[in-house]
Amino acid sequence: MSNLKPDSVIACLDCPNHVQAVLDASMWASTRLQAPIGLLHSVPSLQQKAAVDYSGCLNVDDENILLDQFTAQEHLSNSELKAQGKLLLHQASTYCEQQHQKLKTYTLHRHESLSDSIDYVDDKAQLIVIGHHVTCKSTLSQLIRLSHCPILVTHAPFLPPTTALFAFDNSPTSHKLLNWLCKTPLIRALTIHIVMVAKENSENCDALREAYARLKQAGIKCKKALLDCRDVTAALNYYQSKNDIGLLMTGAFGQPRLLELLKGSETKKLLGSTKTPYLLFPKA
Repeated sequence: MSNLKPDSVIACLDCPNHVQAVLDASMWASTRLQAPIGLLHSVPSLQQKAAVDYSGCLNVDDENILLDQFTAQEHLSNSELKAQGKLLLHQASTYCEQQHQKLKTYTLHRHESLSDSIDYVDDKAQLIVIGHHVTCKSTLSQLIRLSHCPILVTHAPFLPPTTALFAFDNSPTSHKLLNWLCKTPLIRALTIHIVMVAKENSENCDALREAYARLKQAGIKCKKALLDCRDVTAALNYYQSKNDIGLLMTGAFGQPRLLELLKGSETKKLLGSTKTPYLLFPKA
């Protein structure tokens, strides 16, 4: 019987260097969404059986010594891999309890790939939180492309944002994200910069103005900007850095695949260049 709870924030603990950042980001989101945190760990490929280095990822009790012992071994048996995962999940639960005693957490120990685990939680989760450097066979881009749930990618350490950049391009996906932003309590307390990188013409100005008005009507403090620039990634990175914005938000892989092949994926470029938490909304 599944212990997956509906509308959870799912913390993916499969990025050893980002475990604490993922937990901090998940607690930040959980507090705003009033949602439980599902601590998700996927056992690495049992064919590979290589020890994944979780040593020092969390220092909450003496069990960290046991994680160090697992890491010291070149290969782990099936039972040792499972034991390592249970220790990691216990440490994660303890860390969350120490930081926020009122938050509800539960564990999901999956004996499958991370991509299969994300597919398992995808339909019921409110938000999936994952570290920037994954250790599984799938790339971060592949994991995000397959998901139908908003995903928050974080670097280490996680810094709670007070401002966010919403990259609006008037596509179906960005309108879907706009609708979500107007309803979700996740970003309610943030100042949103809605930014469009496009030619400065009446159509784009009107679309940006209407999206800005929607956010204002929803009671969200926001600013707007239209950047006439060919390089979308460079323009967004520059604007975010110049205005010291702590969170980037875009649609995920909204371009047609042919255009991605010819010009490259803007989502992939932003994943590689942004240094802040990055919220990606699934393609419409």
